[in-house]
Amino acid sequence: MNRVRASFFVLACASLLTLTACGGEEATPSAGASPSAVVPSATATSASPTPAPPSADAADAVSDKQLCQSAKKASEEMKRNLVSALGSGSEPSPALFQKILSGLQNEVTRVAATGATDSKVVAALEKFGAEAGKAANAADPATAADNPAFEKAGASLSTACKSAGVNVTF
Repeated sequence: MNRVRASFFVLACASLLTLTACGGEEATPSAGASPSAVVPSATATSASPTPAPPSADAADAVSDKQLCQSAKKASEEMKRNLVSALGSGSEPSPALFQKILSGLQNEVTRVAATGATDSKVVAALEKFGAEAGKAANAADPATAADNPAFEKAGASLSTACKSAGVNVTF
């Protein structure tokens, strides 16, 4: 039964790697800079709350494509760790899965923090990180990662990254 769980986790990790594998291109459209330049020009007399929030972090925010590419790197690292542990010949322990999922959660959360607060990719990264954290904190992390909410969060992240020009599968 543990090998089945380990196999699922390996497949889940491979899916994460696949998600991030296609995001290596750096060509980003210049349209991302235009909206942030318009936002600061809003006058104090216009009481529209929508322009104000993006002006603070839009200048420092990482593009959605770059967020997806960073998620790819986190996924690759997680896969390397998992493959290395599985290659040792012993049954993977819950502590190993906890360490790997915690690392994934921490990195995905860190990446999400560098994006714009109104980004769909950031929202998907945060949700995926939260699901990875739930699985990591479970008594049996491998089994906890095998749930519809975790899969749905991965699918949402895949969709958000595809919209950003990065074809990946979480």
